[in-house]
Amino acid sequence: MKTCREFIWSCSLFATIFSISILLPACNQQKGNGKKTVAFVTNGVDPFWVIAQRGAEKAGEDLDVNVEVRMPPQGVADQKRMVQELLAQNVDGIAISPIDPENQNELLKEIAERSILITQDSDAPESPRQCYIGMDNYTAGRMCGELVKEALPNGGEIMLFVGRLGQANARQRRQGVIDELMDRSHDGSRYDEPGEVIKNDKYSILDTRTDDFDHPQAKANAEDAIANHPNLKCMVGLFAYNPPLCLEAIRDAGKLKEIKVVSFDENEASLQGIMDGTVVGTVVQNPYQYGYESVRVLKALANGDKSVIPENEILHIPARKIRKDNVEEFWTELKSLLGDSVKKDPGQTVNETTKSAKKTDPGATPDPSYPQQQKEPQKDE
Repeated sequence: MKTCREFIWSCSLFATIFSISILLPACNQQKGNGKKTVAFVTNGVDPFWVIAQRGAEKAGEDLDVNVEVRMPPQGVADQKRMVQELLAQNVDGIAISPIDPENQNELLKEIAERSILITQDSDAPESPRQCYIGMDNYTAGRMCGELVKEALPNGGEIMLFVGRLGQANARQRRQGVIDELMDRSHDGSRYDEPGEVIKNDKYSILDTRTDDFDHPQAKANAEDAIANHPNLKCMVGLFAYNPPLCLEAIRDAGKLKEIKVVSFDENEASLQGIMDGTVVGTVVQNPYQYGYESVRVLKALANGDKSVIPENEILHIPARKIRKDNVEEFWTELKSLLGDSVKKDPGQTVNETTKSAKKTDPGATPDPSYPQQQKEPQKDE
């Protein structure tokens, strides 16, 4: 005869088995409904990524795909945690912008082993990723260098600002600017180590200041450059939040007429600066298309269709220059996409970013071809 303890244990075991028998069919039904789940993982938090999120979500609607978007606010460790959570959910594929590809190889291998790996925005060509989606960052850097030449036709001292140089996109953009200003040949494999002045008979690139996505530090870097280099003529911000913070530092120092700003990406303060004449121009990507194409490619790969991968495993989405003559048209396109969802503060938190994105009227989402392709011939195509 069973003891009371044995009886209770038997009942508990029966209840557990019964619960599993109820839950398993529901899980299998959800897993077997044919709808894929893919993830889009950014390298940080910025309004730039809100645009990409909108593209990814629109692709999810159009292609009947569940889309998970993750924006790590705390760097490499946070990105790894988010990726491992997604892998635990058995997502069908992950499109990631690696923060430090050389030191994240194990994580990228884990994604490829347990799911489908593609990179977007910033590449990791030595990883087992199936393709890269984004612009040619080296060519875009040279386009940025061309804007610097327009700002300083007679030459001058220049300082570069960027979040971190561990990312491939940051290194390539920086090198593109340097090579363009030094009138070098087109070579994306070239790399000048930071810390030394790089100059020719017209331009002197004094240094490259990094801030690790710390916005107060980014502004402090700009203030320090202004204070220590009285002949500084141009500040180049290679990540979206850098130019507005440079502009703040220049304004605080009373040098708006003395120091030019050249920008990357489509931060509202940078676009307003172009309209006001305090920013020469900016090189913009197409983050909306990054999100849309990432979801499209991941869904196809999850269904066994590898025809979506180009022969060179790179799906280039061209960049374009925004100057005073086309900034109003571009900004109208941008507002039609985001409405009031992006605050002007470049230091927005991930929760604020996510909430604001969801508040935007879905009816404002334009065609996935936004922004319009650059009309000039592309060097990287």
